[in-house]
Amino acid sequence: MIHKKRILQAARFYVVLDSDVADFKKLFGIFKKTVDAGAGIVQLRSKYGSATDILDFSKKAIEYAQGRALFIVNDRADFAIASGCDGVHLGQDDVSLKQARAILGFKFLIGISCQTLDQARRAQKDGADYIGFGSVFKTQTKPERQQMDLKLLLKVSREIKIPVFFIGGITLDNISQVMINGGQRIAVTRAICEAKNVAVVTKKFLFHCEERSKGV
Repeated sequence: MIHKKRILQAARFYVVLDSDVADFKKLFGIFKKTVDAGAGIVQLRSKYGSATDILDFSKKAIEYAQGRALFIVNDRADFAIASGCDGVHLGQDDVSLKQARAILGFKFLIGISCQTLDQARRAQKDGADYIGFGSVFKTQTKPERQQMDLKLLLKVSREIKIPVFFIGGITLDNISQVMINGGQRIAVTRAICEAKNVAVVTKKFLFHCEERSKGV
């Protein structure tokens, strides 16, 4: 767990691979390219994929990453245990953080999706390892959500001490708006899953995040 925590603390760029955007075969190709290019965390989000597909993908991803990046599954604590991945990411309507911790113990990381400062405060208090905060901008992944007031990002960045990855419609064209409002870590889905050159785009995102973390 110490090694996982170190990778988490160092991570600036988090990629969410969504099986609604591409099939598992294409997603695994994207996974390899973005990990090789330096992504710190990769999550598999598959709302409708079969257990077999998700577990097969997870086991291959863990073997390929070899501790260079964290691999997280979405929603399912049981899949985290079965695959032996690094952790699980939970939404506000999923099993609670406390329930997940009772199932997983402290060998697995648990991330929580938050949309408000109060939710982020609660997640931190309850022992979340990290937070995904958004949607920052309009996004096809969560089309029902409206763009956030970017001033909220600054409040979250100043108050929440565990790692916060801002997510939702972030692209290379608008990432500077996240950075100037306190963001040091970001997460993306389509910006990588639909990229023509995954490695190049990953490195460009990392450049922005690393420059921000240096205070540039």
